[in-house]
Amino acid sequence: MLVAAISVTVLAILLLLAAWRDDQKISADMGTATAEVLSAGKLRSAVSFVTPDGVTHNPELGVLYPTNLTSGEHIDVEYSRTDPDLVRVAGRDARVAIIPTASVVVVTWAIALPALYLDRRIRRGRASDLSVERAHD
Repeated sequence: MLVAAISVTVLAILLLLAAWRDDQKISADMGTATAEVLSAGKLRSAVSFVTPDGVTHNPELGVLYPTNLTSGEHIDVEYSRTDPDLVRVAGRDARVAIIPTASVVVVTWAIALPALYLDRRIRRGRASDLSVERAHD
């Protein structure tokens, strides 16, 4: 249980750091465009936009921070000019991932700590039962 809780916490923090790194890459060489939302989901939304050189981009992994988008909607996006497949909804950054990440970590430990405590009490009870049995033998 402890290993699982630590693993979930580390993965959540790594995801937040990866989002921050992606934001840094976008901000370092940022281009802006208007994109059409092709499909919208809670975890992934597909967009299509045209860069100033006339090339249409459909990022394979979708747009970063896709919350509250609707198919057919036109939105402003910010992208890395060196890697136009790295694109986010304009005005959004890794800060929008802080609350969901913190929530995952809090819920994980809210489940793990009582479970670990209960497991420890059960193990102590068994150990004391064994010592009482041995004393009687």
